Amino acid sequence: MQLNHYNTNFQKRTFPITLVCDNITNAPNIGSLFRIADAFGVEKIIFCGGHIPFGRKMTKTSRATEKVVPYEIHESAISVISELKNNDYQIISLEITDKSTPIDSFKFSTEKPIALVIGDENFGVSETILQESHNTIHITMFGQNSSMNAVQATNIALYEITKQSL
Repeated sequence: MQLNHYNTNFQKRTFPITLVCDNITNAPNIGSLFRIADAFGVEKIIFCGGHIPFGRKMTKTSRATEKVVPYEIHESAISVISELKNNDYQIISLEITDKSTPIDSFKFSTEKPIALVIGDENFGVSETILQESHNTIHITMFGQNSSMNAVQATNIALYEITKQSL
């Protein structure tokens, strides 16, 4: 018998993870981020940028999880990163760079809360934020493309972070 959210025995849990979204502006992506943040017990989402679309397209994808996942909206991602650093967060950017570490070989700290930074759908995490990050991680890929959808990458990263925390 297929189980649903009424008859599973998953234990509800929140992890000390804040998802920082640097200029994510696609409404369905925003809805999907709420949904996976709920699924992986993310503490909070912080959306950064000039125009964050909250509307029918977002709520259609989120399936009402925007009502249960705490979130904030800020203009500047770099000021959010600075504040989180001052509050002793481990700042980890999800981006492929010449210095990034493969996610499957990265050891996530359980001593400090994590701010996972994901970047713009087209341009990724900005260079300024990469320089402010404690670590940069990437997902090893085996095809011809060198990137994946921000939501898909976030799914993989949150799975790995929470798996290591259990």
